[in-house]
Amino acid sequence: MNFHKANHIFFIGVAGTGMSALAQYCKGIGKKVSGSDRYFNQNDIGETQQMLIDYGIECFAQDASGITSSIDLIVISTAVEESNIEIQQACLLNIPIIKRSELLNEISSTKKTIAVGGTSGKSTTTAMIFDILEFSGLEPSIISGAGLIRLQEKGLIGNAFVGKGEWLVIEADESDGSIVYYKPVIGLLLNIDKDHKEIEELFSIFQTFKNNSQKFIVNAHQKATLQFSQNNNYDFSVAESNVGFCATDFVQEGFEMKFNINNVPFQMKCIGAHNMENALAAVATSALCGVGLETSAQALKNYKGIYRRNQILGNKNDVIVIDDYAHNPAKCAAAIKGVQPLTNKVVAWFQPHGYGPTKFLRHDFVDEISKVLRKQDEIWMSEIFYAGGTAIKDISANDLINDLNKKNCKAFFVEDRNNFINEVKSHLEKNTVLLLMGARDPSLADFAQQVFEEL
Repeated sequence: MNFHKANHIFFIGVAGTGMSALAQYCKGIGKKVSGSDRYFNQNDIGETQQMLIDYGIECFAQDASGITSSIDLIVISTAVEESNIEIQQACLLNIPIIKRSELLNEISSTKKTIAVGGTSGKSTTTAMIFDILEFSGLEPSIISGAGLIRLQEKGLIGNAFVGKGEWLVIEADESDGSIVYYKPVIGLLLNIDKDHKEIEELFSIFQTFKNNSQKFIVNAHQKATLQFSQNNNYDFSVAESNVGFCATDFVQEGFEMKFNINNVPFQMKCIGAHNMENALAAVATSALCGVGLETSAQALKNYKGIYRRNQILGNKNDVIVIDDYAHNPAKCAAAIKGVQPLTNKVVAWFQPHGYGPTKFLRHDFVDEISKVLRKQDEIWMSEIFYAGGTAIKDISANDLINDLNKKNCKAFFVEDRNNFINEVKSHLEKNTVLLLMGARDPSLADFAQQVFEEL
């Protein structure tokens, strides 16, 4: 069913970052929206559920009580299995069911879409592009995988916004293959690293992404992405000078970084050279929308970041606590490396998610993390987060810790994360950065805040 003709749309798993963004967008364009989630409890309403309710989205427990004949269309994510009771109820009522990616494709066809792809940095770069275009007066829309803090300060979840302008910025996901369906005006490829799929499979996916894009921008600094270049005048790099946009002179001064793009000075409240690269990608993309470098510099000077991406919770007892969404090998390594200039010692904690993904990436996690840890740095892990469903539990986070110890890293396993703060306290020296990493688990933000409060 064409979503344009649907008056009432129901989202199964509406609290997920990708699903909640689409739900808010549909509500923002005038649809009636409702949804369910396995984490919803009518007697104990959580923050996300309350914000959805405040936005006008009716929320139900995931027990089929919200599935009625008044619904025109049901949207599901790849995490929802066919055995789900609500899918079965929808089938009994003959309600059309589409995947999240199919709905996002329908929405993107209504706007001049910028699709941000790559293994790492998508949410951050999407947010930066949105900020630049909005600062430029283009009134863009956004559908992202993470909340912009600037939008959250307005009481929104922050991962979606309906603007009056013609541009829509979306985060295009390669993990479920949905990126191949979008036909953006501008496609952006940030990087290619092994994550949910093998590199060869990613090459095929990103080639289709390029073919479907009118204009295509790549990171010329990475060999894997350079092969997809359409026009080197569109491309960006932190090393190559024969591209349209080159960043140089990176300096990290505390929580602020400075750098130049094509000799134009930039200054941002951000951590890590990887975020300079994200900003460079955003600037190159915005330039194809007609935004000059000086305007981009002014916009990014006010960039406030996104939820759980290098989010600084504060400094307590001379320990800086940072919460981060890093969850694959490249992202974890970049997060650790990014905070190292702030301090002489980094104590990083990581909760892997999914037994299959952790097993698939075991050696990559060990290799990437071991390469960036300094002698004084430490890596801690708690047991793998299990979100439910069918999974073979044939690996433990302790297996990764044992592998890291064999590489002479200071690596520690604390099975129950609730014991982490008591066990790690004696390792926290003066001016230590405590970096907390993980994804998919909706309680991670609360856990990070709990760790900060118990220091």
